[in-house]
Amino acid sequence: MKKTFKITHAKIKPARLIDSVKHDVKKYLKRERNKQLPKGVDFWDFDCKYGVTEKEAVEIHLSDINKKIDEAEASKLESFYLEILAAPGYRKKKEQAEE
Repeated sequence: MKKTFKITHAKIKPARLIDSVKHDVKKYLKRERNKQLPKGVDFWDFDCKYGVTEKEAVEIHLSDINKKIDEAEASKLESFYLEILAAPGYRKKKEQAEE
């Protein structure tokens, strides 16, 4: 998902638009996680970017998306850019502690 979300509207309150954006993100993540994994892949990982515009977007962690959306609402931005791309994820084996 690569999208610029508008969070201002003449008739709709910004809080409702923010809820709508969060719902769209949650729905997209659920849809991507339910896709079948390619052979040898352990889980779906997500590469995320957030910014006021597409050119200003910086990488963020998946868990920071809602925080960034809330920050956009608090700073009363008219719109923001959010990019979430699914990528194959591989589990790392934990190193055994030598005794």
